[in-house]
Amino acid sequence: MLPVRRWQRYILNMTKNPAINALAAIVYIIIVASVMYYGLKLAGPQNTVAVPIAIISLFTLSAAVMGFVFLFQPAQLYLDGEKKIAADLFIRTLAIFGVITALILLALFSGGLLSKT
Repeated sequence: MLPVRRWQRYILNMTKNPAINALAAIVYIIIVASVMYYGLKLAGPQNTVAVPIAIISLFTLSAAVMGFVFLFQPAQLYLDGEKKIAADLFIRTLAIFGVITALILLALFSGGLLSKT
C-alpha cells in the first residue's frame, strides 16, 4: 500500500462528516462571493467577452467543487455496497447545508447582514 499524504488523509476523513461537508460548501461559497464582490469593486465594470467566459468557468468549477463536497463520499460508499450509509450521509449533509443556508437568509432578511462595506 502506498503511503497516504497528510492532505489526502484529510480529504478522505473530511468527506465522511456531514457537518464538515456542509461547512466546506459554505466556506467555498463565502470565498467565491467575496472574490466576486470585492473583485468587481476593484476592477470596475467590464465590457468584454472575458466576463461571460469567467462566469461560465466559475459556474463549472463550482459545480465540480459542490459535487465533490456533497457526492464523492456517498458515491464511494454506495459503490462499496453501503447504500443506506451513503444515502444517510448525503441527506445529513444536505440537511445541515439547508439549515446553515436558512440561518444566513434569516440573518440577511432580519437586517443582520445588510451592512454596506
